[in-house]
Amino acid sequence: MRPDDHDHGANPEVTRMIGIVGWAVLFAAVLVWEGIGLRFPHDAWPTLSDMLRVVMRHPVGRWAMFGIWVWLGWHLFIRGWHLFLRA
Repeated sequence: MRPDDHDHGANPEVTRMIGIVGWAVLFAAVLVWEGIGLRFPHDAWPTLSDMLRVVMRHPVGRWAMFGIWVWLGWHLFIRGWHLFLRA
């Protein structure tokens, strides 16, 4: 028995569905936020591009965004990718 073959008591289909619903809710929330920001004046509700523009003005903000981008890319694309990473 391999170490990753242990049954943790979670149904894989339920776990996958929770993940899909969670991502769908997060994506919908981002779209709603952007829609509200575009509908009303920028002083009342900032858009995501307004917030990113404020962060990217400063070199520390640029480095932080780069670090977040690298971390997110690693966890979403490379960590579970076994095509070229086989031992």
